[in-house]
Amino acid sequence: MAGERKRVAVFKFASCDGCQLALLSLEEELYALCQELDLAFFPEARSRNLPGPYDVALVEGSITTADDVERIKQVRQESKYLVAVGSCANAGGIQCLRNWAKIEEFVEHVYATPQYISTLAESTPIDSHVSVDFVLHGCPINKDQLLEVLTSLLLGRLPHLPAHSVCVECKRRGSVCVLVSKAMPCLGPITHAGCGALCPAFNRGCYGCYGPMENPNPEPLIAQMEAAGIHGAYLVRVLRGFAGYAEVFRNAGDNLEKTLQ
Repeated sequence: MAGERKRVAVFKFASCDGCQLALLSLEEELYALCQELDLAFFPEARSRNLPGPYDVALVEGSITTADDVERIKQVRQESKYLVAVGSCANAGGIQCLRNWAKIEEFVEHVYATPQYISTLAESTPIDSHVSVDFVLHGCPINKDQLLEVLTSLLLGRLPHLPAHSVCVECKRRGSVCVLVSKAMPCLGPITHAGCGALCPAFNRGCYGCYGPMENPNPEPLIAQMEAAGIHGAYLVRVLRGFAGYAEVFRNAGDNLEKTLQ
């Protein structure tokens, strides 16, 4: 029916809830949005949640259990548009470290009664199981980018988000390159912008939270870090961070690891 408000749902899988909190931190902007849309399903923020179908589903978190696999398929069926929000949903999250280890050892060390734990061997992004219409990068996501996506969906246009690297943000805020000046490992040249180059501004290298930028070229960066004295297994760990299971980071880390064997 013409004039009906869009129905938005927010779903959580394996995650820390940080990206959902980014939505709540919109505060006044969220109030204005709620005049134009219905937050029909959002357990983090409301006790009364309505069944689908939904116009937009914002999905936080990675898929780590068999139940998750079935649930994300149900979410996909009930949603016109599915937006994967954050590094967990887009690249498996920090929990993807299990993907390079034996899950039995992880479970045994973490849980007092591991026999009750039912989990998959890998933490995988949402698009490994269902189609995704749009992605929002970050750990957590940038609330202004989230606002842009929601506003665009309401207006029926494509969102306008940056496609450049964190290095551009470093230059804009006048930060000195920590890789060049301090020989610190930094994934800024191949990482999607959106954080405002927060870590380099505090003399720390970029951890790659926002995942690979468009058309990244990791090999020259790896060579530069090796020339700066960052070698071997440590450099592999640098690539396997918050978005380590993103294809570009994963392949770069795996290829580098092979040279060490």
